Amino acid sequence: MKLHFLDRSNLNNSSFSTKVNEYPNFLKVWHYHPEIELVVVLKSQGTCFVGDGVEKFEENEIVLIGKNLPHMWLNDDAYFQENANLVAKAIAIHFDRKCLGATFFETPEMIHLSELFDRARFGIKFLNVDKKLIQDIQAMAESFGFDKTMAFLNILNKLAKHKKYKLLASQGYVNTLRNGENKTLDTIHAYIFNNFNKSISLEDVAKVANMNTSAFSRFFKRVNRKTFSRYLAEIRIGYACKLLLENKYNIAAVCYESGFHNISNFNRQFKLIMKKTPSAYLKEYKN
Repeated sequence: MKLHFLDRSNLNNSSFSTKVNEYPNFLKVWHYHPEIELVVVLKSQGTCFVGDGVEKFEENEIVLIGKNLPHMWLNDDAYFQENANLVAKAIAIHFDRKCLGATFFETPEMIHLSELFDRARFGIKFLNVDKKLIQDIQAMAESFGFDKTMAFLNILNKLAKHKKYKLLASQGYVNTLRNGENKTLDTIHAYIFNNFNKSISLEDVAKVANMNTSAFSRFFKRVNRKTFSRYLAEIRIGYACKLLLENKYNIAAVCYESGFHNISNFNRQFKLIMKKTPSAYLKEYKN
């Protein structure tokens, strides 16, 4: 899976773009762009990959993705079946930090919005969002001119003050976006995301990076602040959590679907990363 740059610079005489996307499934492309992106999922479910984070998404969820942060929305398998009759619908708002002027968001009255954009470099999933906010975003998508801009600022204000949220990408991953090694890292991460639930090894990924295994191991740990095996385990466990919550598979099936080869190792890694067993995690969610 190649990382793609998407050019969204044509804003049609607007400071920011608002688009309602409705397709049988979302675009299965690992991509990035210089604009900040606010996504509201109206219909569909699946897994979103943001940086090195893996997160289940459902209807009525809001995610804010910072500039140049790679991401992908991957619908569940059911959305790709023939005659599925399923719909993936979302509102996507793209904007530049300077869309209302070079220093607009740096003024004292707007500094909390500037801080929101700073957090967005990790990707933000807002939790327990009021449906009224989603309705406000839908109304904004249908408005124009001054009213649209004021509605946009009001929505950003509410998100900046929203206390319950989750950062999606790790500090180590975000730090790598600031150095000159992006191209190699993009290739590595794209390969891992495309193959994490298959049998892949350190040697496999080292070949993708055109390095020997010892050099790759040192490189990976330096830029990601964790070993390759730990990174891969976290991606797999994140996906396992998604499968558990969908309640389509039992724990043994989830083990193999997420890339583990035996249940004991799966249980050990799950407890190490999530601080609880798979059964306890599922029980806690149901309660």
